[in-house]
Amino acid sequence: MWVMVMFDLPTDTKRARKRYTVFRKSLLENGFLQLQYSVYARPCPTDENAQVHRRRVEGALPVEGQVRILLFTDKQFERMLVFNGKIRDFPENQPQQLAFF
Repeated sequence: MWVMVMFDLPTDTKRARKRYTVFRKSLLENGFLQLQYSVYARPCPTDENAQVHRRRVEGALPVEGQVRILLFTDKQFERMLVFNGKIRDFPENQPQQLAFF
């Protein structure tokens, strides 16, 4: 399961830039990876864990701007098409889960 956060936040004033920075840092502290500018994603082992991280993002929402949260499966993430210019690339790999025997 993946949680993707896409946002467009104002940065026209010092206070707005501070809110942007605080929101971005909260994503990084919660294990989100930057896929593109203002697009972050985090792999989650279960839907329950994805909901926990969704609520954390909601708790850190700034007062202005637009934020979108998208939850999708590993299979859907693997089907993403990524291009660097005209060169085809591949989406990030999900980190391996620990197995205890």
